[in-house]
Amino acid sequence: MKLKQLLHHVECGIPSFDCEITGVTCDSRKVEKGSLFVCIAGEHFDGHDHAAESVAKGASAVVCEHDLGLECQIITGNTRKAYGTICGNWFGNPAQQLKMIGVTGTNGKTTVTTLIKNILTACGIKAGLIGTIQNEIGDQIYPTERTTPDAYDLQALFRQMADAGCEYVVMEVSSHALDQYRVGDTHFNAAVFTNLSQDHLDYHKTMENYFAAKRRLFDMTDVGIINIDDSYGKQLSLLAGCRTVTCSLENPNADFYADSIECTPQGVSFHFSCSNITSRVNFPMPGLYSVQNALAAAAVCREVGISIERITETLNHCAGVKGRSEIIPTGRDFTVICDYAHTPDGLENILPSMKRFARGRLVTLFGCGGDRDRGKRPLMGEAAARYSDFVIVTSDNPRTEDPEQIIEDILPGVERARTPYVVIPNRRDAIFYSVGHAQPGDVIVLAGKGHEDYQVIGTEKIHFDEREIVAEALKTLE
Repeated sequence: MKLKQLLHHVECGIPSFDCEITGVTCDSRKVEKGSLFVCIAGEHFDGHDHAAESVAKGASAVVCEHDLGLECQIITGNTRKAYGTICGNWFGNPAQQLKMIGVTGTNGKTTVTTLIKNILTACGIKAGLIGTIQNEIGDQIYPTERTTPDAYDLQALFRQMADAGCEYVVMEVSSHALDQYRVGDTHFNAAVFTNLSQDHLDYHKTMENYFAAKRRLFDMTDVGIINIDDSYGKQLSLLAGCRTVTCSLENPNADFYADSIECTPQGVSFHFSCSNITSRVNFPMPGLYSVQNALAAAAVCREVGISIERITETLNHCAGVKGRSEIIPTGRDFTVICDYAHTPDGLENILPSMKRFARGRLVTLFGCGGDRDRGKRPLMGEAAARYSDFVIVTSDNPRTEDPEQIIEDILPGVERARTPYVVIPNRRDAIFYSVGHAQPGDVIVLAGKGHEDYQVIGTEKIHFDEREIVAEALKTLE
């Protein structure tokens, strides 16, 4: 592809030269003869420092943010933004051949995207899915390493999906991806805002910055489906640069409203109303937040033309989402639930719902990730202790931090609530303890890992599947 074709819609000076480009990258290690190298400043490395090296390796042109003294340089104001556009151009802008649905928010993205794809599939519509657990092209599953891929990998996925005959793509859109312009110039047919609570402040620094990143998606879409029970959702419904559709469990004037909610250990049932049509849903994921997620998925699918009857039927027959309010079978008189809740708001969403149907104690086992926002640790401790009858403080993914220091950061929040607790740093031992000390009617929530089947200790990723560990622990009771 010619250089000037790749630079279409990129805000930059018009280069005085043109040439054939054989590849596009922002990683100097991947530069080959004929490449276009885009200099991006990251947290630890700055591509500008490797521009001359890339030219020496054969790069035909370099996109940069300031004068590097190179004959083949093209200067732009924002190389991250330029890279997103360039990657789209390189793959022929495949998103323009697809109907795009994006979902953003601190919690609920995986559940909402999965439900939307399930409804589309049930209607005979081929769709792709991009998200935290896995990527999917129709019924084919592909591994994923991050919620929203790098700009190049994302456009490559779009191209695969378009070539495979997908009509829709349903994707989780993270705040990092929006802030770093990974989605490029992608225009969305519909976007969902689930909620916003403290997370990722190690990156965004302030909640205002975090919200601003999420808000960008709603300047890139035709319609925004917004949870107005969330305070940031209320703001967004007034600020979004698109038509909005509101969802609520509290405000009967919302476009989509749910009431008559009944919670059990097996799931929730509720009525939802839109356009003077009321439907009853029995949904196999316990918790009020599950109602909010199902409501958002229903609203999106209604907006893209699917009937309320088909939406209701699919929600009534769905199998739930791995690691999201997932019930791990025990065959005993207590319930174990695995959930990805890893923020204060995540715990505040799931625990009150679990408390409502616990015949015995609500026991919460959780930890906090290392090398991440330290400010949320005591807040998570306080949330867990406030709603639980007993708390087990353990590790999550400690990464390169000392697990016991992470726990020390958590404990002030736990102790404020004066709820009985125990500290067991080894998460496997903690799970064995929770199962071994379970009482009749207890609900045990294993929070934080969700779908993950690994634990990151130091820089090593080790196999760690909570379903397997619970099964092992249950055998000790026999």
